Amino acid sequence: MQTSVRSGAVVYAKNLGLVSKFYSEIADLEVTEREPGHVAMEANGFQLVVVAIPPHIADTIQIESPAVRREETPIKLVFFVGSVDAAAMKVAHLGGQMNPPERSWQYQGAAILDGHDPEGNVFQLRQVLL
Repeated sequence: MQTSVRSGAVVYAKNLGLVSKFYSEIADLEVTEREPGHVAMEANGFQLVVVAIPPHIADTIQIESPAVRREETPIKLVFFVGSVDAAAMKVAHLGGQMNPPERSWQYQGAAILDGHDPEGNVFQLRQVLL
């Protein structure tokens, strides 16, 4: 199988449908494969695969509502978006949560704001400033 994907990441999820829809819409990723245990999506040479946590493990995981941010992981996904403000509105609609706007900052010509997905996984949105 030939592919134009050059980098990627994997996110494990208790609710495969919810988390894959979240990232597909927030990061404007096209779903390229949907199977019972995973969803693969791509854009601009990047592939994100959301994998269902096996049921015997998922049953031991409690996701609060709203989700509690899981900051103990050393990895943070970063997505470049056209507008952090517009993407932040989608995040809230899809069950995630962004930091308040006053916690945004700028780095390497981009406006940056962190948030977390519906299961508490931390991610970052970056908007290139012109």
